[in-house]
Amino acid sequence: MRLHLNTSFATLLLFSIACLQLKAQTSPVKGDISGKVLDETGKGFPYTTVSLLNAKDSAVVKGTLSADNGTFQLNNIEPGTYVVAFYVVGYKKIYRGPFSVSAEKNVQVLKEVQLAQDSRQLKGVEIVKQKPLVERQIDKTVINVENSALSVGNNALEILQKSPGVTVDKDGNLSLRGKKGVNVMIDGKPTYLSSEQLANLLRSTGGSAIQSIELITNPSSKYDAAGNSGIINIRFKKNRNYGTNGSVLGGGGYGRFYKAIAGLTLNHREKKFNVFGNYDFASTKRFGSTDIVRLNNTATDKTYFDQTNYMTKKRTSHNYKGGLDYFINDRNTLGLAINGYDSQGANDAKILTLIGDRPSKTDSSVVARNPSRNKYTGMSVNLNFKSVIDTLGQEISFDADYSQYRDREDIAFHNQYLDAAGQTSKDDYLFRNFTPKKINIWAAKTDYTYPLNKTMKLEMGLKSSFVETDNHFVFENFTDNAWQNDARRSNTFLYNENINAAYANINRKFKTTNVQLGLRAEQTNSKGNSVTENKIVNRNYLNLFPSVFINQELSKNHDMGVSYSRRIDRPDYGSLNPFVYFVDLYSYRYGNPFLKPQYTNAFELSYSYRKTLNISVAFSRTKDVITDVLLTDTATKTIFISKQNLAAQDAYNLNVSYPVQVTKWWNTSNNFTGYYNRFSAPDIAGSPYKSGRLAFNLNTNQSVTVNKTTSIETSAYYQSRQIYGTLIIEPQYSVDLGIKKSFFEQKMDVKLAANDIFKMQRSQITSAIPSQNYVVKERWESQVFWLTCVYRFGSKDIKAARQRSGSSEAEGRRAKSQ
Repeated sequence: MRLHLNTSFATLLLFSIACLQLKAQTSPVKGDISGKVLDETGKGFPYTTVSLLNAKDSAVVKGTLSADNGTFQLNNIEPGTYVVAFYVVGYKKIYRGPFSVSAEKNVQVLKEVQLAQDSRQLKGVEIVKQKPLVERQIDKTVINVENSALSVGNNALEILQKSPGVTVDKDGNLSLRGKKGVNVMIDGKPTYLSSEQLANLLRSTGGSAIQSIELITNPSSKYDAAGNSGIINIRFKKNRNYGTNGSVLGGGGYGRFYKAIAGLTLNHREKKFNVFGNYDFASTKRFGSTDIVRLNNTATDKTYFDQTNYMTKKRTSHNYKGGLDYFINDRNTLGLAINGYDSQGANDAKILTLIGDRPSKTDSSVVARNPSRNKYTGMSVNLNFKSVIDTLGQEISFDADYSQYRDREDIAFHNQYLDAAGQTSKDDYLFRNFTPKKINIWAAKTDYTYPLNKTMKLEMGLKSSFVETDNHFVFENFTDNAWQNDARRSNTFLYNENINAAYANINRKFKTTNVQLGLRAEQTNSKGNSVTENKIVNRNYLNLFPSVFINQELSKNHDMGVSYSRRIDRPDYGSLNPFVYFVDLYSYRYGNPFLKPQYTNAFELSYSYRKTLNISVAFSRTKDVITDVLLTDTATKTIFISKQNLAAQDAYNLNVSYPVQVTKWWNTSNNFTGYYNRFSAPDIAGSPYKSGRLAFNLNTNQSVTVNKTTSIETSAYYQSRQIYGTLIIEPQYSVDLGIKKSFFEQKMDVKLAANDIFKMQRSQITSAIPSQNYVVKERWESQVFWLTCVYRFGSKDIKAARQRSGSSEAEGRRAKSQ
């Protein structure tokens, strides 16, 4: 691995140097423009946004900020004709020019520019238009969570469930437009987590920290090839103001149990640097219930199981993020960001299993008490650098990341055996599991953009990532008044993975057509080692992932696009682990070290009317699709779940998005996704398998502005009956309500929210395999009422900070806790 690491990073370094030298050639004489900005009293106005605009099309060429005394300077300007714009929030925007820069006249000193207050400002309150809750952009759908009353008290996973086209199942697994395999990113960075561990992170992330959620259904080659259904990028709030500012949050909620949240955000911004940090705390207690009714059918007998599981879940979570952006000069920025979480929980499960030879008859029963404790911690460090090489758009960036995760879950199982009369029939059975896990991830990437001319742009990049996981599973029985290790059921699993990638995109803009062609290559080296069972699985493979995007402007109000991409989903680290993990005495799951990657070819045709009504039709075919398979073991009379490769999945979907401004005070956003998933496999439970069903997902959001300080929001979703893999999932639906009231010139917001106001959320699963007879029903504490208060303080001199993007798009989302 060290050889791979050294070679890959040396390649990254050489690539960066080569890109920087690409523009090292003789250039025409460049010019400078300088001057001074004054406020309404005639004093120097600091931190004024000064923008250099092309006089021909008003395109922004470059920009800067005025110094503490109001002076400014724009350097290294290419020959041409320009206009200079001056702007500060609360003041009228002023333009000066046009000015010509040439070899003969390469220095321009402007007269003093005095700004005047904007009369539209009323009592210091900014007059701005609030973004809609759901916003459709050309390449993605954006859910603007920041100012929504519906974010109150909800964690990130619950907010995702309200997002258009997104489905969250009972275990926190995400689907986008009816397909699983979503690549989740945070602030453009990888989460380094997969389904179960990602769900733990999202549950401990408060909605008050989220600015927006981006849904990207067909990413370009610039992104990692992982994620057959697309990318969900969660962006956290970033303070853009100069000086020192921040906000404090406090709130409480009640469903069946009480809950509390708190948070603090601080930011200090000056011309040369920006320091930021935030901390969020949550303490919650929730309940959940699972009922399983199933038949164990053999040639000689039938056994009916009726199981009820009631669980309380306590969780305390701490999330933190901090960092520094250092603006070396107008063109070069160096950044450091650190974020992490610490989540601890305690669960108490009470399980009653009734057993008989026919329904509603009890011959025996098992009463279980299964307490558990868990701890999940993670930390990521990102070092980033960005250089704008010239004013034509040539730039290069570099990111290096290190992440570590430490998880542990301890569960004790105490089973009491009773006869039909409720008397003890045999000795109690006690056993327990310990599942410590360590994950370390290193990643680095570089991206380079080079404009070939005014209508053509080239993007290139390299990336390497290295993953090491160390998983232990300890199974102990309580015998002879002592805990004894069961070596047959304990195991150690080690997994190492290295992925090296390179990509190139070329974008050409014609008069009414935009074409982008891309190609990404990813080389994967992996080794899974089940130490106890002495099983080793080595894999080495190279894949190419092409992408094509064509957008055509048919007329002023009509646009059409077509796209194609090839993608991959590798098995997450936990699913490769061959441990047998018990949920209770009769239910367990296990890993599959022989899982293969799944490959998807996706096609999409889209149409937009006035950038408002958006319609898309898509088809994808996935080979070796990875899915959960839930089966019964008739020999042991148990039920188990594992991930298996089915032969193929064909997915068809139609998406319609239509935001409407009904009146000046009433906005609505509606999203409909209809889809058909067809699965096939040569052998499941001894027979060939085929399944398919038409299904749909509907989201609607209503926003009503009562007055300047009060707004009301409602959100509803409906997920119809569907088949995914081998599971039939019954309909799910919910309605939420939120009210927001602002005080003290909008410095303080008080929000009242009700989640699942009609208490309708639940889950029911049956099998699409004829030989499997079971029904799994789940309920959870979905109806919760929240009251929160946010107070903002500090400077309001706004300047956007640079967005940070990490080295990877996919590695960590596959790190799965047991």
